[in-house]
Amino acid sequence: MSLPTRSPLAPRAESAPTSEVHAPFLNVKDAAAYLGVSPHTLYVWRHRRQGPPSFRMGPRGRVMYRWTALDAWIHEQERADSRSNPALNPLNAHPQRRVGSSA
Repeated sequence: MSLPTRSPLAPRAESAPTSEVHAPFLNVKDAAAYLGVSPHTLYVWRHRRQGPPSFRMGPRGRVMYRWTALDAWIHEQERADSRSNPALNPLNAHPQRRVGSSA
């Protein structure tokens, strides 16, 4: 079985999608493996309108994810985390004075 070549954000080999097809999109099982979460987690995120963008495809309406959308969503998560983005670190913010403070 050969795995698709991925960007630097690609998962480790043991969590890589199992699909033989090199399509630009993944089913729920493969997307979950790529993200390192369970398929149930993806279904919950989809129900709550959280997580990476997904869509339904085909006559049976299977939920699918694009590789590019997963990579973009991962990048957004990194930028939104104060540990990964120094601009969001509260320790880097200038101290604020209270209104009406005499000091």
